[in-house]
Amino acid sequence: MSVIIKPIITEKMTAQAEKLNRYGFIVDKNSNRLEIKSAVEKQYGVSVTSVNTINVLGKSKTRFTKKGFSSGRANNYKKAIVTVAKGDTIDLYGNI
Repeated sequence: MSVIIKPIITEKMTAQAEKLNRYGFIVDKNSNRLEIKSAVEKQYGVSVTSVNTINVLGKSKTRFTKKGFSSGRANNYKKAIVTVAKGDTIDLYGNI
């Protein structure tokens, strides 16, 4: 199973990529910082200086149906913010 599931492409992460060389990824829940670091270095060919991880709790969702209110929760996931060395960049749009 792959450690990196998909990159996070939002306005906030794009701004951090341009200014601070930080990139966001949704990663496997059971992966640790060392596994994430080696996976990013191997996949994108950059040198990683630091990895920050965040466990994100899924949003609580409620909707009204014919049978009344139906409530549930979106899936939980793990997010990694990876800082790469100066001069290195990750091209997330290259294979679109």
